[in-house]
Amino acid sequence: VQLQASGGGLVPAGGSLRLSCAETSGRTFNPYFVGWFRQAPGKEREFVARIGWNSGTKVYVDSVKDRFTIYRDIARNTVYLQMNSLKPEDTSVYYCVADLSIVRITTAPSYWGQGTQVTVSS
Repeated sequence: VQLQASGGGLVPAGGSLRLSCAETSGRTFNPYFVGWFRQAPGKEREFVARIGWNSGTKVYVDSVKDRFTIYRDIARNTVYLQMNSLKPEDTSVYYCVADLSIVRITTAPSYWGQGTQVTVSS
């Protein structure tokens, strides 16, 4: 799969952004797990959220629960990350990821898109 991420930007604390992850090679996300990682300056990449394309099951890192929502649009073959109540510590480059493994999707995904910058001002 080839992944295209978009939707980053600059927002004030408390604001919202929606990131999109599209598959651009013409393949369907079925039966992959699709998710998001992020990396802040000077920090390691961190798992954020993932969704099972077939099952719709979702997993989040604790720091974004109740603020971020991952969901899929099957008709558009796209995964979204709705980010609300953004905090300055959410500032990172966000990467769309995919894998066939339910384990690897949260640890070391096989497929990565280019990053999109999210900056939250205080």
